[in-house]
Parts: sequence; C-alpha cells; structure tokens
Amino acid sequence: MSGHVWLLPLKNLDDDARAIKLGEIALLELGEGQRKFVGEPLRMMLIALEEDSRYPFAVDTNGTAAGVLTLQSGAATLAGWPEDDSAWLLRGFLIDRRQQGKGLGTLAADAAVREAAKLTAGLGSGQSGVVLSVNELNPAALAAYRKAGFADHGRYEGGDAGPQRIMYRAF
Repeated sequence: MSGHVWLLPLKNLDDDARAIKLGEIALLELGEGQRKFVGEPLRMMLIALEEDSRYPFAVDTNGTAAGVLTLQSGAATLAGWPEDDSAWLLRGFLIDRRQQGKGLGTLAADAAVREAAKLTAGLGSGQSGVVLSVNELNPAALAAYRKAGFADHGRYEGGDAGPQRIMYRAF
C-alpha cells in the first residue's frame, strides 16, 4: 500500500473551494455492483452538508477527489452498534472505481478515525471510536477496514442489501 490521502472537510471549505470539490465528486464512478452497497456520491455529500450531525469529507489524492465519506454523530445504532452516542458512524464511504485497488480505502478509513478523534476533542462530544457496517458480500471493503485496524463486532441484519458486519475501531 502506498500513496497518501487527505480528508477535506466540505463544511470547512469556502464556497468556491466547496463548489470545485463537489464538481470533482460529481465525476466519481462506482465500481461494478457497488451501487447496492452505497449511494450516489454527490447526493450523499449534499445531504450531509445540510445536516448538523453529519461531517462530509472528500477523500483527496494528488489534488483531486478520489472518494467520499461522512462521519455522523448520534447515529451509531444505524450500523448495529448498541448505543448511538458512544461512537461516530462512518457512512457513505466510497473510493472511485478508477482508484480502487491502490490502498486508498484503507488509508482513508484510517484517516477517518483520526478525524473523528479530532471532532470529538473539538466538540467535547465523548465518542470513543468509529463504527460502520459493511455488507458481508463486499470482501474488498471488509479487507480494507481490517487493514485500517477495524475489528469485527458481529453480524447486523439491518442492512438494505443483506447481512452486514459491524466493524469498530477505538481512537
């Protein structure tokens, strides 16, 4: 795994920079079969920008958006976690199909945990880690999360696309 990623917080960008980044996000492409696991990138980011509990990020490499992810507070039970406020929910995470296989997903998942820790410290919100759910039929994502230090915490039956694995990583 080589390369670097930067998570650019879309809510913190000025209007011009945000518009440029959203234009890049609109050009992201999902891989074969990925649509059943994740939504349309631009739509997810626009929704996240409007909701106070969501913190949307562009996953940047080489100066351009290679993916997106959102950290959400107060929503961990959506991933099968027993309590909403003890962990950040990592959701809407994807890497452009043309950038997949380069380790960017693992790097971005690791960076998301660091960003969540910063958000917790800045907001004084008390979360102790990051949780997500990943479809059992998505082995590439499962592997990326494991490489980023996420541990499997069991099965969650609540996913729209079938059974999920609950993955968690403490700060």
